[in-house]
Amino acid sequence: MTKRDVIRTVLEHQRPPYVPWSLGFTYEAETKLRQHFGQEDLEPFLHNHILGLGNGIGFFTDLGNDLVQDVFGVVWDRSVDKDIGAVKGQVLPEPTLAGYTFPDPHDPRFFADIPDRITRYEDRFRVFQIGFSLYERAWTLRGMENLMMDFLDHPQFVQTLFSAIADYNITQVEKALEYDIDAVYFGDDWGQQCGLQMGPRLWRKFIYPVLQRMYTVVHDAGKYIFIHSCGDVDELFDDLIAIGLNCFNPFQPEVMDVFALLKQYRGRLTFHGGLSTQRTLPYGSVDDVRRETQHLLDAGREGDYIFAPAHAVEGDVPLENMLAFIEQLHTQPGYK
Repeated sequence: MTKRDVIRTVLEHQRPPYVPWSLGFTYEAETKLRQHFGQEDLEPFLHNHILGLGNGIGFFTDLGNDLVQDVFGVVWDRSVDKDIGAVKGQVLPEPTLAGYTFPDPHDPRFFADIPDRITRYEDRFRVFQIGFSLYERAWTLRGMENLMMDFLDHPQFVQTLFSAIADYNITQVEKALEYDIDAVYFGDDWGQQCGLQMGPRLWRKFIYPVLQRMYTVVHDAGKYIFIHSCGDVDELFDDLIAIGLNCFNPFQPEVMDVFALLKQYRGRLTFHGGLSTQRTLPYGSVDDVRRETQHLLDAGREGDYIFAPAHAVEGDVPLENMLAFIEQLHTQPGYK
């Protein structure tokens, strides 16, 4: 059974031969691992099961001085956060799209390396990634405070903006579907440590119907739907399942009871994540990491679970803690 088959088994709510995994690391954490293993390519040491394709946000333009620009024209300051950064300025200072031109969703830079990557990692489950896929893309263009006020003061503009973003995403997905992919991943953080940023009423009014339109395109093509949304968002799981969601990430133990949710949604939803990146990984001992990893592996043996830290591992995590969960994954019964 290939890694691709194992992920499919999990998504089909069947018991896998072992618990699969897909691990992500920030620039600082990757640097530690590269120095430890003595080479740039970490995949021979990680053995991830999911192959990410495309370019989630489209960071293609380096402006110098720690500034980068994405394809939507948003400038990001990476002087502190080396992976994404903080938005600098506003692309849409007023609640209107007048004068703004959306980027080309078929920009070849999103697709150029897909054939080679599939050939190189042919045994992996292929996921085309769209980051900042709706709400996050809207606030990066408009500014978060402005968008929050727009929900109430300019609701028609919000609907127009969200619809335009969805049109872009759908056009890009349709191009991605020309390749032999298995799933589409939509990144869009809605949560905070307690509840939704915009609240459930506004989420269901503005975001839910647009998600349904985007997910339907993927579902109708016979592909799986993955989403990433940080924070306390488990109140939305039933709504998301109803419109076709197959896999939820990052599954944060700091804000939700991951073990109770695994039992509650078994047979309906697969989870990806679960290992604490706010507490255990940065502050726990190696034994703490091993213990929490094993608890998650035990809970995931029946299926509906893909192991990972609850977010990309940060640079404050000791190397020994990273190596602990990696080793434990590779030595679990049933793998190899």
